[in-house]
Amino acid sequence: MTEPPSFQDIIEEYEFLDKDDRYRLLIDLGKGLEPMPDALKTDATLVRGCSAAVWVYPTARDGRLHFLADSNAAITKGIIALVLLTVQDRSPAEIRDTDIAAALEPFDLRNQLSSNRTQGIPNMIALIRSTAERFT
Repeated sequence: MTEPPSFQDIIEEYEFLDKDDRYRLLIDLGKGLEPMPDALKTDATLVRGCSAAVWVYPTARDGRLHFLADSNAAITKGIIALVLLTVQDRSPAEIRDTDIAAALEPFDLRNQLSSNRTQGIPNMIALIRSTAERFT
């Protein structure tokens, strides 16, 4: 697996793309997610309130949280990949203190995507934040 692009690199690329290419960028980000074993895709790891199924599974490594995630929809998988770029492999305290929604603002997802595709983002963020709080 190749190293994921930096969050800043994604922002810079995204702002120069047209709408169709932005969709492709999100889909490519989703394809780059670390594979999540099917055994982890359970009701306990399901993010509630998303129009597509989204699963997020945290693991702790050396005082940092690492998340596995997947979705059954390509764009939604890209969105969770984008969310994870803001917090992946950081300490629980860093994740808790990160304003994920503000970090995502340059992508203007609410205006770029349908409301069905973005309605679950706050729930993804809340799940990640509550996970970080449990580990702090």
